[in-house]
Amino acid sequence: MEKIVLGGGCFWCLHASYMLVKGVSEVAQGYSGGTSENPTYKQVYMEKDGHAEVVQVTFDPNIISLDEILEIFWTIHDPTTLNAQGPDVGSSYRSLILYNDDAQKTTIEASKQKAQTLWSDPIVTEIKPLAKFYPAEDYQYDYETTRPDYCQIIINPKLDKLRAKFASKLKESV
Repeated sequence: MEKIVLGGGCFWCLHASYMLVKGVSEVAQGYSGGTSENPTYKQVYMEKDGHAEVVQVTFDPNIISLDEILEIFWTIHDPTTLNAQGPDVGSSYRSLILYNDDAQKTTIEASKQKAQTLWSDPIVTEIKPLAKFYPAEDYQYDYETTRPDYCQIIINPKLDKLRAKFASKLKESV
């Protein structure tokens, strides 16, 4: 199994999307990219420490490659908007990829170059080594089921993009 940490707006959107992908065994919501130890949602939301809302995607590279994980990433959010995704504004919602080793970094850089051909504005996604991933509080999980209003407006359009472009990469039940 391999892991990658991604930020692209609220972590609920990324969680809902990657949970549908074949070969993905876990999508943990959390915080990373900042300086404080054990950040809380309030600290991250208030932009006190440089952390962003992220997901740690655990996947089987024999089923889905990192390149394919990244292709989905570039599609389901706008990597050209600095510190914003739709109504979510601030550095805690920035586009961010945190890699574990040089091999991942090389794949990410090549993927970014390929993705840039799809966007007219420059990609502003921050790419840097993963220092530490901090899991989110328990109440942050299952948001898709506890807040269907948010899902209808924010998450479902991303899921529609995912289903339209990556149907063959999705689990059977979606």
